[in-house]
Amino acid sequence: MRQLNSGRTVDVYEVWSERRRCRCVVKLLHVDRLGDERARQRLLAEGRVLERLTHPHIVRLYETFEEPEPGLLLEVVGGATVGRLIKRADGGLEARELALLGIHLCSALHYLHAQELLHLDLKPSNVISDHGRAKLIDLGLARAPGKLPRGIGTRRYMSPEQARGGEVGEAADVWGIGAVLYEAATGRRTFARLEDGYEQLDRRAERVDGNAGELPRELAKTIDSCLEPEPGRRPAIEELEQGLRSVL
Repeated sequence: MRQLNSGRTVDVYEVWSERRRCRCVVKLLHVDRLGDERARQRLLAEGRVLERLTHPHIVRLYETFEEPEPGLLLEVVGGATVGRLIKRADGGLEARELALLGIHLCSALHYLHAQELLHLDLKPSNVISDHGRAKLIDLGLARAPGKLPRGIGTRRYMSPEQARGGEVGEAADVWGIGAVLYEAATGRRTFARLEDGYEQLDRRAERVDGNAGELPRELAKTIDSCLEPEPGRRPAIEELEQGLRSVL
């Protein structure tokens, strides 16, 4: 068993499955969170969500189990997180890589939204790219559109409406795609992580073309449009995908 990641509430390991005769990934609660009923239910809820989904750009779940402790058994996804790719790149990813990444995320989110689900936690560490093919991982916050408590998500990547709390719809995930593409294009995060408050409620994201290298103007405009503070001014998923395809 090899540990792949350790988060605040869960650990992720690569394991060998005798039943399947292949390598798998298992997601388990931290030992010190085994008595945390909320964390337990959140992990099992992620399993129930993934059981409903079959898509080439969303990680595949094999099974959810509750004994001897709650966990998820998932496929092994090759490649690296987009966060790691950004660190390796000098000045951000190239235009074609950005467009393909965005198209794959649009495909996954279009499918997810058709299931009446929002991802709500799009960020570079939750996307894995393997030779240009992207997959969404970690659907621990996925839920139906509607009213949310304030601050559901990862602080610096939340849409303004997530940060404020209240009605949240598909536009929140469009914002998330924009935040991932902005960081992949510029090597910089859109907003700082404040200990108290949310920078995205105080200012608009800086323009991509002022922080990236030589990007096609239409691609920069498309990314910027995802980060409009008002949800109604962001493109729909289909419109965003068309804009990204035009770059190719």
